[in-house]
Amino acid sequence: MRLTARTPLIATTSIVVAHLLDGWAWSHLGKAGVYDHDAGRLFRVIGYLPLWFWLGTALWLVTRDRRRALLLAFVPALGGMVSELLKLLLQRERPGLHDGNYHFRTLSERTWSTSDLGLPSGHSMVAFTGAFMLCKLFPRAWPVWIALASGTALTRVQAQAHFLSDVTVAAVGGWLVVGWCWRRWGEVKGER
Repeated sequence: MRLTARTPLIATTSIVVAHLLDGWAWSHLGKAGVYDHDAGRLFRVIGYLPLWFWLGTALWLVTRDRRRALLLAFVPALGGMVSELLKLLLQRERPGLHDGNYHFRTLSERTWSTSDLGLPSGHSMVAFTGAFMLCKLFPRAWPVWIALASGTALTRVQAQAHFLSDVTVAAVGGWLVVGWCWRRWGEVKGER
């Protein structure tokens, strides 16, 4: 998760491609009742912020490593807060409200409410922020962490609660939040 010269290009390209595929994803990936099944519920819970507080507590109980436990518990919370702030700035409503079309709320309409706003996906941002933090803490299991967060993102699109671009922006945002937090509080001298 190191920043390289290519990182902004990859992030920007991912977001642009997701926007180009939003219409196709809305038409082809929708799955009614996705949360009626165990797998859908599992992925929804990965984006549920209190889960990360419990996981941080469990990590502390097992390792007594307060720094890592706090990172796992509170960096996803920061990701969720960043998601809410971005929703207030971007003001794009959820796709289900407008039959899969983009609609932006005016800044004067419900100025401080994120209700019905979808860009970025809050569940996906929490899930990806937590998953990227787990990648830092337990790097050998990275495919598991990324699969769980990706499942959260996919089910948000399948439920037609978000555009593909909503979850892609959330993934990029989560990656940036974790990178920033890790540089400040995660790295320990001599550890890399």
